[in-house]
Amino acid sequence: MMKKRMSASLLSLSFISAVALAADNVPLSQQAWIHKGEQVAIASDCQACHTKPEGGTPYAGGYGISSPMGVIYSTNITPSKADGIGHYTEEQFARAVRDGIRSDGSHLYPAMPYTSYTRLSDEDIKALYAYFMHGVTAVDEENIPTELPFPFNMRFAMIGWNMMFLDKGRFEPDASQSEQWNRGAYLVNGPGHCDTCHTPRNLLMGENHGKAFAGGMVGPWYAPNITSDPVSGIGGWSNEQLVEYLATGRTKGKNQAAGGMAEAVQNSLQYLPNEDLLAIAVYLKSTKPVRDPLDMQAADQFGQPVNVENGLRGLHPATANHTQDTGAALFSGNCASCHQPDGSGSKNQAYPSLFNNTATGSSNPANLISAMLFGVDRKVGNEHVLMPNFGPESYVNYLNDKEIALIANYVLQNYGNPQVNVSEADVAELRAGGPVPLLAKLQPYMAPAMVVGVLVLIALIFVLGRKRKTVSEQK
Repeated sequence: MMKKRMSASLLSLSFISAVALAADNVPLSQQAWIHKGEQVAIASDCQACHTKPEGGTPYAGGYGISSPMGVIYSTNITPSKADGIGHYTEEQFARAVRDGIRSDGSHLYPAMPYTSYTRLSDEDIKALYAYFMHGVTAVDEENIPTELPFPFNMRFAMIGWNMMFLDKGRFEPDASQSEQWNRGAYLVNGPGHCDTCHTPRNLLMGENHGKAFAGGMVGPWYAPNITSDPVSGIGGWSNEQLVEYLATGRTKGKNQAAGGMAEAVQNSLQYLPNEDLLAIAVYLKSTKPVRDPLDMQAADQFGQPVNVENGLRGLHPATANHTQDTGAALFSGNCASCHQPDGSGSKNQAYPSLFNNTATGSSNPANLISAMLFGVDRKVGNEHVLMPNFGPESYVNYLNDKEIALIANYVLQNYGNPQVNVSEADVAELRAGGPVPLLAKLQPYMAPAMVVGVLVLIALIFVLGRKRKTVSEQK
């Protein structure tokens, strides 16, 4: 099992890039390659997706990644020759990581972020290969097959998708920028694959590079705008605040990590040295700003303390059931004990303040809703931040769509962005897995459309054939 804790002094030697190769042509021992590969694997957050949650074996696969097209299961990438990648050559491994093509020639779906990993250098790939072949324990654990509906199950269609959206090429440093900036650019756009979640997608689910890092939905969670815009993005954050957030998953008065970002902090970012986190911050603060026209002020500037209890005294007897029918009463009964009656959060901010909070001040309320539906679970160092969920599997209290919407609107009106309103339909959509893009909505009609297309083609061939025959007979 891979070591999850590493000293910053070791990690500072880690991430091999086109920017900072300590020794381009100096041979390394096998153990050094393995160590280097482990560090690149951490930076690339491989374990998060290739390990089942709740005690799964590292890198044995089976993690169900929710996509608009269906659930995509990550594969076993241990050196098992029966079920993993033990039979891969280094060339085949490189092709899978950087081009999205498996050893048998079939194509991976871009849930595996090869569109970013294509930036990895040859040295990175060599190190990763050494680590996965010799530093990871082989596990004979069968893969769960991914079974997407037609036509998304036709993997060969990825050939066309890659032609349109896979920008192949290794990272090239910008000579006009500092070494620190280039390191950040490499980490963000290469192993860190930040664009995969934080860049909106087009109709065919390719990244809209014209709005790079401007935010996008990832299932029921919203990966927020991380451009340099001071209102919609992180332009109003200091470098120190960004480093703190990346290392711990929270920054007082700003934000806290949940969902996929909590996994990234837990499995990857907390182990990066501060100099690499600072490089990421420097790069992000230099990106092209993208402003959401709905944003009138920064999300972390909304709200103030409002005590919910004073107006509720005596209204709801302790033993009465189903009497909490307002947002204030539901907040008091389900949220105030941790977030405090005035919304200021716990003393150590493990349960954060609900005002000056990007989740409540955002023009997109998805993260506020999803935090209630799915909870927050984040382990950083010796600290375990756990907010129970209020969804169907809740061990505290199940809340229906109407109740979640009532709480969300109470929070938004008093602590967050009062211009945002949450409906029961909004909650139901996120509970079901998030917005469904047009391409997925069209799926039921694709097979009939293809049949009709074939029939029309056959009819045209028949008509043209008859016409040509008639002309020939007339001659």
